[in-house]
Amino acid sequence: MTTIPASIDEVTPAWLSEVMRADVTSVETEQIGVGIGVSSALYRVRLTGPESQTRPETVVVKLPALDEAAVFTSTILRMYIREVGFFDELASASPIRVPERYHAEVDEETSRFVVVMEDMGAHRSVDQLAGMDIGDAERAVDALADWHATWWRNAEGLAEAGLVVSLGDPIYPAVLPMVFGEGWEKVTSSLEVSPAILEVGPKFADAIGGLLADINREPRTMTHGDYRADNILFQADGSPVLLDFQLIGCGSGAYDLAYFVTQSLDPEVASAHERALFDRWCARLQAAGVPASDLTRMWDDYRTAALFCLVYPIVASRGMDLDDPRQRGLVECMNTRISRAIEELELASLL
Repeated sequence: MTTIPASIDEVTPAWLSEVMRADVTSVETEQIGVGIGVSSALYRVRLTGPESQTRPETVVVKLPALDEAAVFTSTILRMYIREVGFFDELASASPIRVPERYHAEVDEETSRFVVVMEDMGAHRSVDQLAGMDIGDAERAVDALADWHATWWRNAEGLAEAGLVVSLGDPIYPAVLPMVFGEGWEKVTSSLEVSPAILEVGPKFADAIGGLLADINREPRTMTHGDYRADNILFQADGSPVLLDFQLIGCGSGAYDLAYFVTQSLDPEVASAHERALFDRWCARLQAAGVPASDLTRMWDDYRTAALFCLVYPIVASRGMDLDDPRQRGLVECMNTRISRAIEELELASLL
């Protein structure tokens, strides 16, 4: 095993030459994705070396977050272990295009991890704050259904092997109420919070275990866990590229769909198309061979998952600088969108 870099300063030409099995004589690095990902630090690295060798011009290097609170949460939830495991064991089966992995390594004892992967920056991106249009959303939902169909009723073994973490794993109700409480205090003291969120927020931490149990019912599949606009790119033909595999899990596929629709679409778009996108996902699953009987409770799972998604902006805020316009805007945007879901789907009744 190679030495895992402690920081981007240790991603040297010599280290890259070793892990990529190429002669790299110099590198130039820039941080990317600031304000988008909070559990990791991302860097684009430009490689220079002999012209006779074949190598990518740039790669993306992923390292632990720069914020200690984010690293703590990521470590406890095995997020770095999950991402390395995905690239090592599962990426080849993905029906959605994912980056090529050049090197991936994690040390479970120190929480150090690194992924060196294909730079997908040339593909079209959609700003999370702007939200997806309905055409892109339909393509993303089709791809998500294909993902779920691939591992339908086959994800329990992945959890047993430690490649994913089940939504029913005791680590979630053990950790999430605490970190939600910390995030709730930060958000409510720093931001203007809607009445809908204020209605459910004080009861939410105590409800986490029950909500997770509901969206961990059979039939289960492998969930992406963070299926949102900032993690989805589009190729020239419109087909999606998927990023970030630190939250892959085992549970109801409706979990991913609810998170995507409630958090990656502008509230007006979500209001107009939410049920149609849900029906589209179900139809695509059935076309892939999932029996209709497996989908009878999925709308209930969808609503439960939509409520659970409040955990994302609140917990993520712990590792964010809310004085930074991009990071503050992301939390405010997520809160606005979850407020719409709470009101229109009558989610407070689930508590």
